[in-house]
Amino acid sequence: MSYDRYIAICKPLHYGSLLSSRACAQMAAAAWGSGFLDALLQTTNTFSLPLCQGNAVEQFFCEIPQILKLSCSDAYLKEVRLLVVSACLAFGCFLFTALSYVQILRAVLRMPSEQGRHKAFSTCVPHLAVVLLFISPALFAYLKPPSISSPSLDLMVAVLYSVVPPAVNPLIYSMRNQELKATLKKLILVVVFT
Repeated sequence: MSYDRYIAICKPLHYGSLLSSRACAQMAAAAWGSGFLDALLQTTNTFSLPLCQGNAVEQFFCEIPQILKLSCSDAYLKEVRLLVVSACLAFGCFLFTALSYVQILRAVLRMPSEQGRHKAFSTCVPHLAVVLLFISPALFAYLKPPSISSPSLDLMVAVLYSVVPPAVNPLIYSMRNQELKATLKKLILVVVFT
């Protein structure tokens, strides 16, 4: 998404050639492939752990930190290696997104028209909102110190990063749709004045 925004704002005349269907397929394959590789490594590591504290996790899905709590082996070194691989993949994605948005910001600040700057920023804000809605609670969930861990806090944070972004994603991206905005305003007026 950030690369799409970068091309649309910084190189609009080259949009068709730089974001061809082949380029989109390659980017999708890279994203899916890296996600699959990370998931495969995490799953392989998880299945190799012996569980000695039962098999009931205190979450609504099997998260790695919850499974590590049930393990009776010292999986610290394995987990550090996987954390480094995952951090490299995540940092690569973060770096790509950050560089795209730095270039966008530079291009937008050079625009002479206030309306052009507003349009460019309104194109980028939905993507950044969804990314932040996902990354902020996920970072908190995986990087918080164990001393502040509690089952209810862990569950709430897991819901925040796994349920909220997909639920609000259609709403955030459709807010640029003028018909939806008009309908939403009418709905709010009806609710407030009845």
